[in-house]
Amino acid sequence: MSTARHETPYELGASRTLWELVERRAALTPDAPVLIQAAADPADDRTLTFGALRERAERVAAGLYGMGVRPGTVVAWQLPTRVETAVLSFALARLGAVQSPVIPFYREREVGFALRESEAEFFAVPGVWRGFDHTRMARRLGAKGVFEAYGDLPDADPAALPPPPSEGTSVRWIYWTSGTTSDPKGVLHTDRSLLAGGSCLAHALRLTAADVGSMAFPYAHIAGPDYTVMLLLYGFPAVMFEHFALPDALDGYRRHGVTVAGGSTAFYSMFLAEQRKLPPGEKVIPTLRLLAGGGAPKPPEIYHAVVREMGCRLTHGYGMTEVPMITMGDPDDTAENLATTEGRPPAGMEIRVTGTDGEVLPPGTDGEIRLRGEAVCQGYLDPAQNAPAFDTDGFLITGDLGHLTPSGHLVLTGRAKDIIIRKGENISAKEIEDLLHRHPAVADAAVVGLPDPERGERVCAVVEQRPGTPVLTLDEVTSYLRGEGLATHKLPEQLEVVEALPRNETLRKVLKYKLRERVSPARGR
Repeated sequence: MSTARHETPYELGASRTLWELVERRAALTPDAPVLIQAAADPADDRTLTFGALRERAERVAAGLYGMGVRPGTVVAWQLPTRVETAVLSFALARLGAVQSPVIPFYREREVGFALRESEAEFFAVPGVWRGFDHTRMARRLGAKGVFEAYGDLPDADPAALPPPPSEGTSVRWIYWTSGTTSDPKGVLHTDRSLLAGGSCLAHALRLTAADVGSMAFPYAHIAGPDYTVMLLLYGFPAVMFEHFALPDALDGYRRHGVTVAGGSTAFYSMFLAEQRKLPPGEKVIPTLRLLAGGGAPKPPEIYHAVVREMGCRLTHGYGMTEVPMITMGDPDDTAENLATTEGRPPAGMEIRVTGTDGEVLPPGTDGEIRLRGEAVCQGYLDPAQNAPAFDTDGFLITGDLGHLTPSGHLVLTGRAKDIIIRKGENISAKEIEDLLHRHPAVADAAVVGLPDPERGERVCAVVEQRPGTPVLTLDEVTSYLRGEGLATHKLPEQLEVVEALPRNETLRKVLKYKLRERVSPARGR
């Protein structure tokens, strides 16, 4: 038996390119499943093995090559979470093309911007998907090289292909930030930065070949390659959900024996809501042992509720489009650390917490978080955006606030723009949100600052209520927060009860800019 078949996940993580990782995993376990497409009808479920992934991706790469795609060609794709999407993406990685994934829920403004800025020469779309004609939109936008890649993919003999890329440090990925307050930013990644992020995630979660994962988020999100790298390193499959909605998706989790699920805090809450519909002792997903995710703040109460009611572990991490994996909770860490921190950074990820003038602050002191390491992006497509984003030592300036504990765990306390300045005093929105999540009538909460002529900004709490609970009042909320020990100057001066907080379509983060647009500053105390 060759030594290659004894490679460990850590050795596989040293692959120079994503395609090299595909080839090495396919040589190790060609017949093991990697992707399982969950369908509404179980008879329509489909499974792809590691060996088949390599073979199909090579044939698709040859088909793309016949269309004119070459190393360095920019190919945008706006496709749902499907086996075909992963195959197309790895086919482009085999060619060494530059990929520009676009979230399938984006429309003319975001898609047109991404196509123009990336100067994409080809654009793969799903045709009509969930009632929307993506091909027609692409034509309206004047996109080049439009082709549909929902079921049928380009196919040809791989014999004509050039050699695969031999290095992974060239920019081959353009990911797009959400653009919630302005035009999106094009974030530049290499194969090596995505490999580094996925490797860190995989090793932190301590998964094995016996696990079954799940992808309930858009594959076009930065989490797509992050998660797929984890599958390739450890040799286990993931169930793909083209459209994630509960309770409908639960059957797919159950019949495929998913052991690891997650996405973000909103996903944890949705699973909890389904768990609470069942009799005591009955698990919503019997095989589930771990919820894991990131991308949005995690109130400690959510952690404790998941562990207590769902009977599984929960590990939460910190990542962003610019750096897909920064820290991750260790499943074997203490409950206190798992509930109140984002975990620790992996080897190779440097975290600095700095003051306003850039000085490094000691553990326990809040400041701005800055990052340096192999998983950090190469900058932005617009070079003018690089100077304000990186300091003179090459650290990415995140705009997130927090501190490191003496044990090296990271605690996030908010974003610089989430600091409310009321009468000259800084107030953390996250501190108030965490307390509101403990209230028995609150299902979810967000806190924003609104313009106020006397105070500068006023504190406004926006909450979703649990079904069947009495309507909350401002007096009741402020009384509750006083009882929890919140300082008087931090108490909300306005309360809005909404049916649903506005969220994005990727990891379902709360869109605070939409809250500020929706909530009238004229109301309140």
